[in-house]
Amino acid sequence: MALGVSDGFRSPTVVLGVLRLADAVVVGLSAGLAYWLRHGHIDAPFTYVVMTVIGVVLVANVLHAAKVYVFETVLEFTAQVHKLSISLPMVFLILMALGYFTKTAEDLSRIWMALWFVLSFGGLVVVRTLLLIHLHRWQRRGWLTRNLVIIGAGETGRRLVRHLIDNAGPGIRLLGLFDDRRTRVPAEIEGYEVLGTVSDIVAYVRDHRVDEIIIALPWTNKPRVIDCMNKLRSVTSSVHLCPDTIGFHLYNRGVSHLAGLPLFQVWKPPLSGWSVVVKAVEDRVLSALILLLIIPTMAVIALLVKLDSPGPVLFRQKRYGFNNNLITVYKFRSMVADPASADGAQQATRDDARVTRLGGFLRRYSLDELPQFFNVLKGEMSIVGPRPHAVPHNEQYTEVINDYLARHKVKPGITGWAQVNGLRGETDLIEKMEARVEHDLYYVDNWSLLFDLRIILLTLLVGFRSKDVY
Repeated sequence: MALGVSDGFRSPTVVLGVLRLADAVVVGLSAGLAYWLRHGHIDAPFTYVVMTVIGVVLVANVLHAAKVYVFETVLEFTAQVHKLSISLPMVFLILMALGYFTKTAEDLSRIWMALWFVLSFGGLVVVRTLLLIHLHRWQRRGWLTRNLVIIGAGETGRRLVRHLIDNAGPGIRLLGLFDDRRTRVPAEIEGYEVLGTVSDIVAYVRDHRVDEIIIALPWTNKPRVIDCMNKLRSVTSSVHLCPDTIGFHLYNRGVSHLAGLPLFQVWKPPLSGWSVVVKAVEDRVLSALILLLIIPTMAVIALLVKLDSPGPVLFRQKRYGFNNNLITVYKFRSMVADPASADGAQQATRDDARVTRLGGFLRRYSLDELPQFFNVLKGEMSIVGPRPHAVPHNEQYTEVINDYLARHKVKPGITGWAQVNGLRGETDLIEKMEARVEHDLYYVDNWSLLFDLRIILLTLLVGFRSKDVY
């Protein structure tokens, strides 16, 4: 069944390409419309033109980094608006910072910038609304659906069918299965019919649109797998080899190649290559700027700690950092000085007698954590990351929570995804720590610069929300 030119234009790749182009056009036209609304003409000075071009380029790159141009995400309107509401303000903050550092900000109208932002956001939302209307219409007609068939109605095939039922979206349609062992396999699996033998696929593909053929046979039966691959050499559909049983435990993992040999990726470091550089620059630059702003506040807190109760101003404690290495974490002392409790084994509880008068206030608003920006400058911590726990707690939870130590794949942070979601303070129940670890691992697996900036913004807006901080 031949594919026409119109089918190519309706492919997900082309749709995403058109969306990228439409976004660039919308942002550029919004800048021109904003200038006309502000000044009554479109004869804009060169500075405005340069800023518009930079804005278009920034939007394209930031939206790409935010994974806006992923087809599955495009189909979710709420997810698209959410990503736009985070990404677009960041672009305009960068533009304003650029104007400030290049001393061109005074040449630009603030009203123009505000109108440009509003019109761009509205235009991008309208584009996605119109696109979704067309996408849903095309999906109902089957134009954007990936049709696939499975070879193998045994255990591997059944697992794959079950996996598709549980995880595949509306853009994937299973047509049926094929298996040479017609007398030894059921007539259908989960409602999908066994349509014939492997030899029947060649004729079936001629009469039906089949985008992908998946060989779901046990790899231990090498002759049978190779025979299937040889029989499918002449088909025009894509042919894929489904991983054996272990592959279903490697969901969402990539495939790499070593000397041409395909390898399944079981785990990978969340930060590598340029990501390490970006994270390091983010930490050093932001922590230096923040320290410049808060040094007067820290000096006042240090004086109050000294006056409030006898003992050192700073509390130093060993905690596990990146790659399970011990680091010394700094905090303003918020409890009475007691060397016996320096290891942090006993968490603070409600009405804890060890917490000083000032300490309760500092802990409630996380002001005791401010000295940790020096840990960030030293490279021992990050501004954003899983919160480091006291050594005894680390050793305790390692024994009872699976993947607990995976938190240490990145540097510990002053704030984190768990903290801005209210998971902070006393962990008197194992469920509380499990929830915290779950959020930490989500951060580790999904790190990006935009995710970090989002967490920092949430920390500034809502702080560390928790009723369990004492």
